[in-house]
Amino acid sequence: MPEKLRHETDSTDPSDSDSSDGVGRRTVLASGAAFVGGLGLAGWTGRSEGAQNQTTNIAIVSSPAGFDDSAFNDLALEGLQTAAEEYDIEINQVEETEQAQYQSTQAQLAQSGDYDLIVLVSYNHTEALTQNAVDYPDQNWMLINDHVDEPNVAGYTWANHEMSYLAGVLGGTMTTEELSYEGSETDSENAQIGFVGGVDESLINAFEQSYVAGAEWVNEDVSVNVGYIGDYTDTDTAADIASSQYDDGADIVYHAAAAAGRGVFEAAQSNNRFAIGVDADQSQTLPDFQDVILGSAVKYINEGTREVASAVVEGNFESVTGANTLGLEEEAVDCVIGQAFEGELPDAVQQNLDDAKQGIADGDIEVPCTASGCN
Repeated sequence: MPEKLRHETDSTDPSDSDSSDGVGRRTVLASGAAFVGGLGLAGWTGRSEGAQNQTTNIAIVSSPAGFDDSAFNDLALEGLQTAAEEYDIEINQVEETEQAQYQSTQAQLAQSGDYDLIVLVSYNHTEALTQNAVDYPDQNWMLINDHVDEPNVAGYTWANHEMSYLAGVLGGTMTTEELSYEGSETDSENAQIGFVGGVDESLINAFEQSYVAGAEWVNEDVSVNVGYIGDYTDTDTAADIASSQYDDGADIVYHAAAAAGRGVFEAAQSNNRFAIGVDADQSQTLPDFQDVILGSAVKYINEGTREVASAVVEGNFESVTGANTLGLEEEAVDCVIGQAFEGELPDAVQQNLDDAKQGIADGDIEVPCTASGCN
């Protein structure tokens, strides 16, 4: 596959030359390879006879956490890169971490007329897109973790509450089990765990409340410490909050804090305790912390962005427009065991996870909130 041009804010190669693309980004060569620890895409069949022959141009604009978060943003990008391995796609990677700039950034990309699809990572783009989707009706948009009711928008929301419930089941089970691994250990006599969120608002509240509910489903006496950072990038504050929770007796902390979550893993190592990752299998995407990551609540965002990119190339964007909600039923979310702990955890962990999944599917377990958040 020939290399494709990608535009991004930062280049790891200091020899890259600058060139203007209308949004002040730098042009670098990229092969479309997935980031380390990619989740993989099953069922991909490649280019069909009906695919367009011309290059498809796609822009992706980051959430406030930015790219290189080893989670949410990188997964969204990975799906496009995977599509670029099979189709003639060029990707413009636009890192914009200031929500106040989303209105103008979206509009500037749409005004250029250069893009067959603009992918917006996170509900933080919703307010701006509500106006821009109307102002640019011929522009195809993909919005992740929310929806705007316009015919040119594909809204994809993953069931964050369901995967967080399973993370709670993992944490609630392991806090009363004896585990010792490379210096870290649980306190099986003390049923206490923690949660560190990015911003204290509806979407992240769903992670929190569902996590608590999952832990209480396992053990109604479990205690859950909760703290919020205030953003998605401050690893130091994340580490401070998690350390405080470990000091108070928590032996496992789950984060929903994007790039800032690295601070939780640092605190787990420093305090000889454990943690649970989010979005991607972070024992793979952040291998330096695999010794403390018991598991991760994952959502296959990469499959969603690949699907929408494919539909655009095939001239079938209408097949993905509207509000698409993907959860356990669609096998789009899960809780996976960390790679260092596969086969090392008590049988009760997998049994409880399986029972919880079945209970949710049967309607016997009601998970708090919704995929869109807590209202």
